[in-house]
Amino acid sequence: MDMPTIISTLVSLINSAAVIVVIAYFLTRSPLFARVLERNMTWRDRVPLILIFGLFSIYGTLAGFPVLGGIASIRDLGPAVAGLLAGPVVGLGAGMIGGVHRYLQGGFTAAACGIAPVAAGLAGGLLYLLKRKQFLGIGKAVLFMIGVELFHMALALALSRPWEQAVALVESTIIPMIAANALGIGVYGFIMTNLLKERALEKAKLTMEGELSAAREIQMSLVPKTFPPVPAREEFSLYAALEPARVVGGDLYDFYFVGDNRFFFMIGDVSGKGIPAALFMAVTRTVMKTRMQPADKGLGRIVSDVNRALCDGNDASMFVTAFCGLLDISTGEVTYVNAGHNPPVLVKAGGDVSLLSVAANVPLGIVEGMTYEEGTLRLDGGDTLVLYTDGVTEATNRQKAFFTEKCFLEVLEGARRLSAQGIVEKTIAAVHAFAAGASPADDITLLALRMERRSGRL
Repeated sequence: MDMPTIISTLVSLINSAAVIVVIAYFLTRSPLFARVLERNMTWRDRVPLILIFGLFSIYGTLAGFPVLGGIASIRDLGPAVAGLLAGPVVGLGAGMIGGVHRYLQGGFTAAACGIAPVAAGLAGGLLYLLKRKQFLGIGKAVLFMIGVELFHMALALALSRPWEQAVALVESTIIPMIAANALGIGVYGFIMTNLLKERALEKAKLTMEGELSAAREIQMSLVPKTFPPVPAREEFSLYAALEPARVVGGDLYDFYFVGDNRFFFMIGDVSGKGIPAALFMAVTRTVMKTRMQPADKGLGRIVSDVNRALCDGNDASMFVTAFCGLLDISTGEVTYVNAGHNPPVLVKAGGDVSLLSVAANVPLGIVEGMTYEEGTLRLDGGDTLVLYTDGVTEATNRQKAFFTEKCFLEVLEGARRLSAQGIVEKTIAAVHAFAAGASPADDITLLALRMERRSGRL
């Protein structure tokens, strides 16, 4: 056969292979194929696979190119893929469908061409078992298909007569059939390889999401969520909320009694985001709580001790800004230490709302020998101290504008008559309304402490 005819035959076979590959691609997106990849097939799955790939083999024959009394085709492709993907039963079944159909077409190569797809499906299935049900990969699949077609040609020479006509047929079809079938299984192998990578990435993503979800539950379990914190004490009220920007975050708040009349509260913001920040947050909270029991040596010295502990072995160079307070509920006096955190807002009972002028100091975890000085303020009945992280004031909308301290103070002015819970919830609602659906850039945390009355006084 001359070169133009060989090229024409090759083009015809490639077109047929393209049709099969396209249909097979849609098959890879079906629930049936998902079970194939999961190696969780039942007989109810194998039967349709046998029929589908058997029909691929029949189509390969019908779309073949007549040559010297034979048919140049890609009928071996369907059974070969079936065996490689689903095992010897499916491969053999599909091969028998394609083989019987070709045998019934007649011709001097009917026997050889009828046996070839059966052998292709069975060989693919045996490789499936040999590879422990794993796909061969593109290169090995192409080599396998070349071997199948060489075996097909050998069968034609061995079983077809007259010999001279069989030789002429093999010479004319060997290149187009090997090229078309190898190309077909190569493209399908490419689809399979990408699909397997896609599934592996999806599995890894689901695993990561599960781990992050568990990490979020653990993190959120670390911050207290029972309000009011001490129902039996009516001298003050407190409410706090934390919304991580990601699944987990680095903000924290905490509160608890230290003795009978002193109540500790704090808020903090760890540098960075995600798992590392969440871990540092947990360490900060734990170290602080350990040092606070008892609190006889003073809040400033306690925070200095916490700073030294966080600096020790801090190879990741992480730090946390924090505002810590110790409320004496008998007097309303608050002793505080600010470690590089945003200044709190004091909402007076009379209506004045202002940022407190407090020394910033250095965040915890940076300078090991840092000494943190204390400050004091007094809360009268009805006064509310509002602590927050910069996720509030630096919240952005879709236009990248900031919520700002000015907007925050305006919200607090409008909420000054509300309870501690009402103040926190109204502020968070205002931030969400401002963001208007924009992704949060930072964690949002708020803590509101209201002095209802001093111990023993109305």
